[in-house]
Amino acid sequence: MDEEKRLTVERWLIKAGHDLETARRALKEEPYITDTACFHAQQCAEKSLKAFFAFSGEHIEKTHDLTKLLNRCVKGDSSFEAWKSVLYPLTDYAVTERYPDDWREIPLAEAKEAVEKAEKFMAFVKNKIKL
Repeated sequence: MDEEKRLTVERWLIKAGHDLETARRALKEEPYITDTACFHAQQCAEKSLKAFFAFSGEHIEKTHDLTKLLNRCVKGDSSFEAWKSVLYPLTDYAVTERYPDDWREIPLAEAKEAVEKAEKFMAFVKNKIKL
Protein backbone atom coordinates (compact mmCIF):
# COMPACT_ATOMS: atom_id res chain seq x y z
CA MET A 1 0.00 0.00 0.00
CA ASP A 2 1.41 3.37 -0.94
CA GLU A 3 1.99 6.02 1.71
CA GLU A 4 -0.85 8.33 0.64
CA LYS A 5 -3.39 5.52 0.69
CA ARG A 6 -2.14 4.26 4.06
CA LEU A 7 -2.42 7.78 5.49
CA THR A 8 -5.99 8.18 4.20
CA VAL A 9 -7.05 4.85 5.71
CA GLU A 10 -5.41 5.73 9.03
CA ARG A 11 -7.15 9.09 9.14
CA TRP A 12 -10.57 7.52 8.58
CA LEU A 13 -9.85 5.06 11.40
CA ILE A 14 -8.62 7.83 13.70
CA LYS A 15 -11.84 9.77 13.09
CA ALA A 16 -13.88 6.60 13.69
CA GLY A 17 -11.97 6.05 16.92
CA HIS A 18 -12.69 9.59 18.05
CA ASP A 19 -16.40 9.02 17.45
CA LEU A 20 -16.26 5.78 19.41
CA GLU A 21 -14.50 7.47 22.33
CA THR A 22 -17.03 10.32 22.29
CA ALA A 23 -19.87 7.79 22.40
CA ARG A 24 -18.27 5.98 25.33
CA ARG A 25 -17.75 9.20 27.29
CA ALA A 26 -21.38 10.23 26.75
CA LEU A 27 -22.40 7.07 28.64
CA LYS A 28 -19.75 7.16 31.34
CA GLU A 29 -21.57 9.15 33.99
CA GLU A 30 -24.90 10.75 34.70
CA PRO A 31 -26.55 12.51 33.12
CA TYR A 32 -26.08 10.00 30.30
CA ILE A 33 -26.25 11.61 26.88
CA THR A 34 -27.78 8.72 24.99
CA ASP A 35 -28.75 10.54 21.79
CA THR A 36 -25.20 11.82 21.33
CA ALA A 37 -23.76 8.39 22.10
CA CYS A 38 -25.97 6.82 19.43
CA PHE A 39 -25.06 9.49 16.87
CA HIS A 40 -21.35 8.91 17.44
CA ALA A 41 -21.81 5.12 17.34
CA GLN A 42 -23.34 5.53 13.88
CA GLN A 43 -20.51 7.84 12.86
CA CYS A 44 -17.92 5.32 14.04
CA ALA A 45 -19.49 2.60 11.88
CA GLU A 46 -19.80 4.95 8.89
CA LYS A 47 -16.18 6.08 9.08
CA SER A 48 -15.01 2.50 9.54
CA LEU A 49 -16.81 1.60 6.29
CA LYS A 50 -15.21 4.56 4.57
CA ALA A 51 -11.80 3.45 5.83
CA PHE A 52 -12.44 0.13 4.14
CA PHE A 53 -13.35 1.91 0.89
CA ALA A 54 -10.13 3.91 1.10
CA PHE A 55 -8.21 0.68 1.69
CA SER A 56 -9.94 -0.95 -1.28
CA GLY A 57 -9.30 2.04 -3.51
CA GLU A 58 -13.02 2.71 -3.95
CA HIS A 59 -14.83 6.03 -4.18
CA ILE A 60 -15.91 7.33 -0.76
CA GLU A 61 -19.47 8.52 -1.08
CA LYS A 62 -20.74 11.38 1.08
CA THR A 63 -23.67 9.63 2.69
CA HIS A 64 -24.69 8.61 6.20
CA ASP A 65 -26.70 5.63 4.97
CA LEU A 66 -25.03 2.57 6.48
CA THR A 67 -27.32 0.28 4.49
CA LYS A 68 -26.10 1.72 1.21
CA LEU A 69 -22.45 1.72 2.27
CA LEU A 70 -22.59 -1.81 3.67
CA ASN A 71 -24.28 -3.15 0.53
CA ARG A 72 -21.37 -1.78 -1.48
CA CYS A 73 -18.92 -3.59 0.80
CA VAL A 74 -20.80 -6.87 0.49
CA LYS A 75 -20.37 -6.77 -3.30
CA GLY A 76 -16.59 -6.84 -2.86
CA ASP A 77 -16.35 -8.90 0.31
CA SER A 78 -19.15 -11.24 1.37
CA SER A 79 -17.96 -11.30 5.00
CA PHE A 80 -19.64 -7.92 5.45
CA GLU A 81 -23.01 -9.62 4.92
CA ALA A 82 -23.07 -10.74 8.54
CA TRP A 83 -23.03 -7.12 9.69
CA LYS A 84 -26.24 -6.07 7.95
CA SER A 85 -28.57 -6.82 10.86
CA VAL A 86 -26.07 -5.25 13.26
CA LEU A 87 -25.51 -1.98 11.42
CA TYR A 88 -28.83 -1.25 9.76
CA PRO A 89 -30.46 -0.11 13.03
CA LEU A 90 -27.64 2.41 13.56
CA THR A 91 -28.44 4.28 10.33
CA ASP A 92 -31.29 6.30 11.83
CA TYR A 93 -29.02 7.73 14.51
CA ALA A 94 -27.18 9.74 11.83
CA VAL A 95 -30.04 12.15 11.32
CA THR A 96 -33.22 11.30 13.20
CA GLU A 97 -31.77 11.47 16.70
CA ARG A 98 -29.85 14.68 16.03
CA TYR A 99 -32.84 16.95 15.65
CA PRO A 100 -35.76 17.75 17.94
CA ASP A 101 -38.34 17.10 15.19
CA ASP A 102 -38.43 13.37 15.92
CA TRP A 103 -37.76 13.61 19.64
CA ARG A 104 -37.55 10.48 21.71
CA GLU A 105 -35.61 9.55 24.78
CA ILE A 106 -33.19 6.78 23.98
CA PRO A 107 -32.95 4.25 26.82
CA LEU A 108 -29.48 3.72 28.26
CA ALA A 109 -29.50 0.03 27.30
CA GLU A 110 -30.20 0.91 23.66
CA ALA A 111 -27.38 3.45 23.61
CA LYS A 112 -24.94 1.00 25.19
CA GLU A 113 -25.90 -1.61 22.59
CA ALA A 114 -25.31 0.88 19.75
CA VAL A 115 -21.86 1.72 21.08
CA GLU A 116 -21.00 -1.97 21.49
CA LYS A 117 -22.06 -2.67 17.89
CA ALA A 118 -19.90 0.17 16.60
CA GLU A 119 -16.93 -1.00 18.65
CA LYS A 120 -17.18 -4.57 17.35
CA PHE A 121 -17.64 -3.42 13.77
CA MET A 122 -14.63 -1.12 13.92
CA ALA A 123 -12.53 -4.02 15.23
CA PHE A 124 -13.79 -6.17 12.34
CA VAL A 125 -12.80 -3.53 9.78
CA LYS A 126 -9.40 -2.99 11.39
CA ASN A 127 -8.80 -6.73 11.17
CA LYS A 128 -9.70 -6.64 7.46
CA ILE A 129 -7.35 -3.75 6.77
CA LYS A 130 -4.40 -4.83 8.92
CA LEU A 131 -2.30 -1.67 8.60
